[in-house]
Amino acid sequence: MPDAIVVGAGPNGLVAANLLVDAGWSVEVLEAQAKPGGAVRHDRGVHPDYVSDMFSAFYPLAAASPVLSKLDLPAHGLRWSHAPHVVAHPLPDGRCALLDRDRGVTADSLDAFAAGDGDVWRDLCAVWDGVRDDLLQALFTPFPPVRAGLRLAGRLRASGGLRLARRMILPVRRFGEEEFAGEGGRVLLAGNALHADLAPETAGSGGFGWLMAMLGQTYGFPVPVGGSGELTAALVRRFVTRGGVLRCGERVEEIVVRGGHAVGVRTAGDAVPARKAVLAAVAAPSLYRDLIAREHVPARILADLRRFQWDFATFKVDWALSGRVPWTSPEAAGAGTVHLADGVDELTRFAAQIAMKKVPDRPFVLVGQMTTADPGRSPAGTESAWAYTHVPHRVTGDAGDDGLTGRWDEGDGEVLADRVEAQIERHAPGFRSLIRARRVLTPRTLQAMDENLHDGAINGGTTNMHQQLVFRPLPGTGRPETAIAGLYLASASAHPGGGVHGAAGANAARAAVHAGGPSARPEEHTSE
Repeated sequence: MPDAIVVGAGPNGLVAANLLVDAGWSVEVLEAQAKPGGAVRHDRGVHPDYVSDMFSAFYPLAAASPVLSKLDLPAHGLRWSHAPHVVAHPLPDGRCALLDRDRGVTADSLDAFAAGDGDVWRDLCAVWDGVRDDLLQALFTPFPPVRAGLRLAGRLRASGGLRLARRMILPVRRFGEEEFAGEGGRVLLAGNALHADLAPETAGSGGFGWLMAMLGQTYGFPVPVGGSGELTAALVRRFVTRGGVLRCGERVEEIVVRGGHAVGVRTAGDAVPARKAVLAAVAAPSLYRDLIAREHVPARILADLRRFQWDFATFKVDWALSGRVPWTSPEAAGAGTVHLADGVDELTRFAAQIAMKKVPDRPFVLVGQMTTADPGRSPAGTESAWAYTHVPHRVTGDAGDDGLTGRWDEGDGEVLADRVEAQIERHAPGFRSLIRARRVLTPRTLQAMDENLHDGAINGGTTNMHQQLVFRPLPGTGRPETAIAGLYLASASAHPGGGVHGAAGANAARAAVHAGGPSARPEEHTSE
């Protein structure tokens, strides 16, 4: 009988499992899919000569995460690679906002839009320098982050106090308008905010866009050499060499509860007891609605789940290209990530169409150039590329003229893929002529490949303020403990939310060890 069972072998589940074995616990990880990784996997399914990241691809949060850094994954084979530039946002008039790990390059890019905006960028970077370490500790530790929070409060006072706090809760449109005279800085922040489901007019989107931009400025948007699954492989190697057991193709059908305690799980053909804890690296609605018998779930939780909000649904296309993308903007050619929208107004229009349950007619497209970031992903002179955009969970109509229904059958998928390609073609004439093969991943396909990605929702629930901190995933404490003793939520549905940083899994492991009487404790990743 293991001390702990971890349900799900995505990054949060594997981080939790690693920390538990570090504490001297015996641990089994059960994964429904045939391979581990969750949304951190790659394959050669588009073309045998091309490595394609199936879900996530760039990992600034992993590079910044104090949780992952303490696991020393490079010692287990993980290597990082960077594109020459981090993010490019070309505009139709030929100008391009550029995020580069060299602050001077970023600042010069923004000065080309409006003289003086480069100095504004340097000032924003200086604020980041003053709060970075304590801010990251506060973000990636259990809520409330008492000691890290106190240190951060002191840093905030030194960096402008209430003025900085106000800036962090601003909508990104207002943030950009207050700080930058030109469009470059504004689209750079707004595009980064829409890596989550934060529209330009949403409270807090300014702080999130600034955070993502500062992460890119400091750490870049690195990729694992060889494919995203190499990050998973390093986590698995570390876990297994420490005595952990990973069982793939083992779908957990029920978390067994007796006397108010989680005592194990039940799979299709087996009952697996756990001596101390069960950690569920699954989306919160799946945990409470599907894996726990209704009589064990408090009525208030079931009531709150009716108000749970997913982040945007996702639609993705992968390509094997015979050459590099022919961007009209030279800066975009060297960027790992390219944002395509004709300014902040178009981002607002895009988000508004999703809010109205319409498939956007001119989607905001995020393009990943993986061979540019990691040259081994495809043959020399070619590009392994992808793009994703967002759509509503429930579609009531098409803002375009193609009659998209939201059934996401083959017809819908091919039409929206063509629409995505048309957006790229506007900025890179001749793009379509380079396509050797493509793979269309609709919201339904993404969910079938990873059940935690409900309609392709990649953050385990909305990033909006009403479902963060003490409201994540439901109004409560913002902590991984659940209403059932010995059961911990270890997925992106828990604080601090989406992104590959491992904090949700680490928080759950830490809570389990403190409650379960370890022979040793996981190395602290906070000074709580």
